[in-house]
Amino acid sequence: MKTWLLLFVLLSGCAGTPSRPPADLASLFDDAAFPAPSGRVDAADLFTLSAPMRAHLHSPEFKKTLRDKGSARGLVAALYSKSDLQLDYDATVTRTAAQTYAERAGNCLSLVVMTAAFARELGMSVRFQSVETEETWSRNGSLYLVSSHVNISLGQKMALNGFSAEADPLVIDFLPPPDAARLRTRALQEADIVALYMNNRAAEELVQGRIADAYWWARAAILQRPALVEAYNTLAVIYARSGQPARAEQVYRAALRKQPDSLVVMQNLEHALNVNGKLAEAQALQRRIDRLYPAPPFHYFNQGMRAYQAGDFRRAKALFAREAARAPDNDEFHFWLGATHLQLGELNTAVEELALARETSTRAETRERYVAKLARLKSSVARPSGR
Repeated sequence: MKTWLLLFVLLSGCAGTPSRPPADLASLFDDAAFPAPSGRVDAADLFTLSAPMRAHLHSPEFKKTLRDKGSARGLVAALYSKSDLQLDYDATVTRTAAQTYAERAGNCLSLVVMTAAFARELGMSVRFQSVETEETWSRNGSLYLVSSHVNISLGQKMALNGFSAEADPLVIDFLPPPDAARLRTRALQEADIVALYMNNRAAEELVQGRIADAYWWARAAILQRPALVEAYNTLAVIYARSGQPARAEQVYRAALRKQPDSLVVMQNLEHALNVNGKLAEAQALQRRIDRLYPAPPFHYFNQGMRAYQAGDFRRAKALFAREAARAPDNDEFHFWLGATHLQLGELNTAVEELALARETSTRAETRERYVAKLARLKSSVARPSGR
């Protein structure tokens, strides 16, 4: 039986005063089972510029860049050039615009939000977009996380024969997938971005073990966008983690009605059915999963880990390499492939894989660990034999 759960990773109301849900959603929530949130569950300030941001916006250097390059390209140059803010990509926490600016770091959604906040202040039009690419899977302990991809396009007004017209928009993508320019996009509303932010906050609170806060953020995400399947899945995982398997099953079923072929939801529901003693239904659902997804994400990796733990390093290497080939941006796959090369005495290849693990990691603390491991390994490679 599986022991892991899957999460999807992308409004007024303050702590202790949650808004009343509409009748069609009320049955999904169990407010009495969770204490009040420790802080505000609120996205009202998501796009708000802080005083330092406004000062940056009105600085002579910023204004010169806008004049030299135009509004959209100037904004990108001013915000993301290595000589200016020196922003770092960090998938650990989803931040508001002001927090991203203050920390000089953020994930894809945080950087989109901060860019939108600056662009709107400059009078540019903003379009949020969901990029139709394969989902990115990662793990944090026993939680499997699934991320979608969003970007932003900026337009600037220009005069045309006395009328206001839209110049060609500039698409900004902070972690573009391969062949990004050829991929289809779907327009998102600001409310969608807000809901994705709330769902990310829920997932991040859950990863940190703050179950009650996770519940209130997931609840807020569903109320913000009742069609957001990711938020239903997050809420169900929260119920499962808080010892409410029947509630978890109920919400998984609600999510599956909205997206019947979701691998994440089906796998989680299959686990919930087993926990709830509905073994025949769980087996039927597993057969459906196997038909639709014969080799789901982490399939070869999990087989590789079993081989590694059994000491069969050559088989582990082949399986890790197979998983890394179909998900080359997953740092964990490169790390374990490197570890296997190390076990086989293939030190130079191990160094290459650990370097790839460092380059593909989206978490600052993980990159630091890889740097340390890589330094130790390079030292051992450089050390002459016999010493």
